[in-house]
Amino acid sequence: MVSADGSQAQTVIDIPFVERLLTADPHNGGAWSTLGVLLRRTGKMHAAAACHRRGLGTEPENGAVWSNLGNVLTEMGQHDLAVAAHERAYTLTPDSLSLAFNYAIGLRKAGRFTAALAVLERALRLDPDNAQLLWERSLSCLQVGRYARGLEDYEARRGIPSYRNRIAPGTPWDGGPLEGRTIFLSTEQGFGDTLLAARYVPLVKAKGGRVVMECHPELRRILADVGADEFVPAGAPFPHYDVQASLMSLPMLLGTRYDSVPAPVRITVPGASREKAARMVGPDDGALKVGIVWSGRVTFADNARRATGLDQFLRFAGIPGVRLYSLQKGPPESQLAELGTTALVTPLGPMFEDFGDTAAAIERLDLVMMTDSSVAHLAGSLGKPIWNLVQYVPYWIYGHEGDRTPWYPSMRLFRQGIEEDWTPVFAQAHRALADLAAQRRNGAV
Repeated sequence: MVSADGSQAQTVIDIPFVERLLTADPHNGGAWSTLGVLLRRTGKMHAAAACHRRGLGTEPENGAVWSNLGNVLTEMGQHDLAVAAHERAYTLTPDSLSLAFNYAIGLRKAGRFTAALAVLERALRLDPDNAQLLWERSLSCLQVGRYARGLEDYEARRGIPSYRNRIAPGTPWDGGPLEGRTIFLSTEQGFGDTLLAARYVPLVKAKGGRVVMECHPELRRILADVGADEFVPAGAPFPHYDVQASLMSLPMLLGTRYDSVPAPVRITVPGASREKAARMVGPDDGALKVGIVWSGRVTFADNARRATGLDQFLRFAGIPGVRLYSLQKGPPESQLAELGTTALVTPLGPMFEDFGDTAAAIERLDLVMMTDSSVAHLAGSLGKPIWNLVQYVPYWIYGHEGDRTPWYPSMRLFRQGIEEDWTPVFAQAHRALADLAAQRRNGAV
């Protein structure tokens, strides 16, 4: 009943249907695992794991059930157990591409990138053009700084069924001289990805053509001087052009390597936003002004793993000489109202109309502390000191070790360990902030 990738192979079924099957045959291991798959989709991880284990109790040699258990354990952060389950599945069914794919994901999320790449290389020998396998290989390669292979494989995203961004029609650009032709640069993924890739727009312009850039309205003002000749709103009808490229394909097209990442793009901060920020943040009064963000876009699939809550940041409000300012936007802003006071954290987000306002506020702060989101790319592009508190296996530009990234020289990284516990991360950040505030009080900074 359950397919090798943990999805239903034929009939679309629901939990009550599977429960009826189990009432008729409680020893149906596949039905137990199917119930586990359905429960996982609703976020019931412990119940899902229990179902898969019940399935293995009657079908201990079923590789798909072992793989499904591994998927759940990975989601639960139990990486050693997850890898062991995937290894068992892989041993039982070594030629299954879907089980190999699941195994590679489990290894990557456990930080075992070399092992993940070995599994993927074997699977790709069986199916060299498999887009999902190539995409997964790109993520492991990029995480360890192997940009040549990683960026090439990154293009496989377009062949994955779940890829949600529209693909521009017409002739793809090959990265060569434009010789007066018009190039259309399409946007994809999130605001942060656009800010990340915007550093390449001046390099494209230097190829000798006319640059038309697709851009979300929220970013339009701060990217005004990035080097595009024309902007079109994201999602608008495609303009006339000769060749096209996605913004997120530019690192590959322009030959980026770990040691040759271009500097962040110059952000344009509107004058009106600076006047607004001066009123919102106020004058320099000697306090260490720290902007905070605790969540990215809540619709992002991995946001629950990379984000946390406002409560984690409140410990910083108790440090003498520190004043907190919220840069948070979206539904997580409601956590500010739950505090019952604005004395601990000054809410700036409600006054932001676009990223121009956010950028102007960041300019007036001394530091930004946050869990990863688009504001990290904005602060990094402004060259503002930013402390980014990142999950165990974060976005690939942050790599997997060290406290720096070549993409944003002003950024310091505070990393989770494999246990995926935020407590030691915030404890380390608290010590660092207390030291910085003490230096400020003593006139050292």
